[in-house]
Amino acid sequence: MTTQAVPRAPSREPQQDRSRATRQRLLEAAVDCLASVGWAGTTVAVVAERAGVSRGAAQHHFHTREELVTAAVEYGSEVRMTQMRERLDALAGRRPSTLDVVTLLGEMYTAPLFRAALQLWVAASSDEQLRAQVLPLEARVGREAHRLTVEALGADESLPGVRETVQATLDLVRGLGLADLLTDDSTRRDRLLHQWAETLDTVLSPAR
Repeated sequence: MTTQAVPRAPSREPQQDRSRATRQRLLEAAVDCLASVGWAGTTVAVVAERAGVSRGAAQHHFHTREELVTAAVEYGSEVRMTQMRERLDALAGRRPSTLDVVTLLGEMYTAPLFRAALQLWVAASSDEQLRAQVLPLEARVGREAHRLTVEALGADESLPGVRETVQATLDLVRGLGLADLLTDDSTRRDRLLHQWAETLDTVLSPAR
């Protein structure tokens, strides 16, 4: 008596991989839309077109605009933290100058991911549901940015004024990123960052 082989069920992995890839493209496109056309222009249809998927496929993953944007908020926050961690960790490994650190921060706070975050902040200021999603994520980004900046600068926060000065650095580059939203502010930004690096060196000098 011969035994007939039982056919294997088709693997779901390729389908799951395609689904994950589609979701990833939608999240990346949503962040890109927020950065380039703002909150008002970031609709499911526009994001789907930019991601190169059908509107039906987009709505399979995200039934509403709110679901899509909420997921994009979390995705964008994670990417910002990862990029900041990688770049500042790399600087910390070679003991960068203070100017190196503040210049890098200036670049990161004028990048498309930060522009997308700015659009979300503005929208969240008048949307309680969105604000509830944005606040804890931005708090996490802020804490991680502060920690990594302290490490990259080699700062000793036990010294008076150091913690506040590091936070002022992050507030400064955030404000410079906002100024860059409407016009190219790079020349003025470079001058300010050079001056601020000198100020930081004065504050941090006992720890360096």
